[in-house]
Amino acid sequence: MLTIGVCEDQESIRTILVRGLKQAGYDVVVAHNGREALRQFSPDNNIHVIVMDIGLPDADGRDVVQALKSAGQHAPVLFLTALDATQDHLSGFAAGADDYVTKPFELKVLLARLDVLARRGPTPGLATGGLTLDPISHSARTPAGQVRLSPTEFRMLAAITARPGEVVRRRSVIAAAWPDGAIVNDNTVDSFIRRLRTKLESIGSEAGIETIRGVGFTMTRNTEK
Repeated sequence: MLTIGVCEDQESIRTILVRGLKQAGYDVVVAHNGREALRQFSPDNNIHVIVMDIGLPDADGRDVVQALKSAGQHAPVLFLTALDATQDHLSGFAAGADDYVTKPFELKVLLARLDVLARRGPTPGLATGGLTLDPISHSARTPAGQVRLSPTEFRMLAAITARPGEVVRRRSVIAAAWPDGAIVNDNTVDSFIRRLRTKLESIGSEAGIETIRGVGFTMTRNTEK
């Protein structure tokens, strides 16, 4: 039986989703807010698809998804939200969405789209050296310490750590961290990357950010730590 993780804070919508998914033959794991989602949908749990609301009471659902992906949870994600502007769609996909459905929705259509995502399955990821991102406090932590991040720093770091071992292009990092249409020059991006490197070093992170000139950024492991 496939398992769907549902994070939705509105009880009426959550009830409809859970009932419909169970009738369709899915097992369901429920979270009411971002902090519960981080725990319930962790890579250690066998979640096949995640349904995530964006407007959660304690965090932005897009930040929660980025944190989950950074932690190694690579199940497909469907954002279910009332936000319907083009910019909202684009920021959702930049945060790692595989699909995006706006409220109100037809349950049969939602189930059909989830079925497609469930057949696709997760994309394998690599570990990031014990680095954990917290979307509620916008912080990064390792066993050696914790440091606060600005929202922009958090989203940049999450975009890179969500794909360890890959080179994440500059435009993808910018799309994850800034609104669509924002004019962001290379110097600004490089300045944020330097700040992130300093903050990661301050908490003894084994994961570091390497710049691939003319392309983007990738996560590396510091074997000396």
